[in-house]
Amino acid sequence: MTDAHEAEYDDTAIRFLAALWGEGYLSPGGPDEVDRVLEGIDLSGRNVLDIGCGAGGITLHLARAHNAAHVTGFDVEEPVVAHARRAAETAGLGDRVTFVQSPPGPLPFADRAFDVVFSKDALLHVPDKDALFGEIFRLLKPGGTFAASNWMIGHDEEPSPDMKAYIEAEGLSFSMASPARYRQAMERAGFVDVVTVDRNGWYREVARGELERLKGPLYDTVSAAVGSAYVDKNIRTWTAMQKVLDSGEHRPTHLRGRKPV
Repeated sequence: MTDAHEAEYDDTAIRFLAALWGEGYLSPGGPDEVDRVLEGIDLSGRNVLDIGCGAGGITLHLARAHNAAHVTGFDVEEPVVAHARRAAETAGLGDRVTFVQSPPGPLPFADRAFDVVFSKDALLHVPDKDALFGEIFRLLKPGGTFAASNWMIGHDEEPSPDMKAYIEAEGLSFSMASPARYRQAMERAGFVDVVTVDRNGWYREVARGELERLKGPLYDTVSAAVGSAYVDKNIRTWTAMQKVLDSGEHRPTHLRGRKPV
């Protein structure tokens, strides 16, 4: 986990992704995909950490729809945390959610502080997977659960030219690894009952629809909000992403594990 960070998600990115994925969401699938990640996990009365909370949509959903006692949203990006705090106050959930912004590195929370740690498509920004899961394991109470979705690559070899082109088009600090590498890091940290669920088939078709919406019915509306050049850039990014989704190299995946009692 690195020690320095420059914000990658500004207000323009927040507005663009909200138009595509819903207010407060910086990753696809909206609340329905969050619910699928959490299927079978009861958050009622639990203390939950949302790592990579982004603009706060998921954090608010965990409190509101899943009845968590308290949800702490954590992110390294100041613009998204500021947006999330405003959204929490507007939603009247300021007493049940807290947002913490801190540079990359050891997570600024006490040992065994949380019943559940959740993350949605944020862990790919962390290069050191072993350090990451060591931290997550430290933060969980004995018997606690980790549940996440994350963008992964189907292997741990040199990315293909198409994957390199996609990552370059994104222009973000992607440190993608395979589901096998994530499982290895989780098990090394001490997690048991580790499960991975492939979501390539789902997002391959969802992304195709997103691209068509960007090219068609959303184009004028989103261009008015963020500018046509920004939309055109993202159409090129989605086109590059579709290639690696279709080839299977880009593999969105659900993760789950448990800290032994």
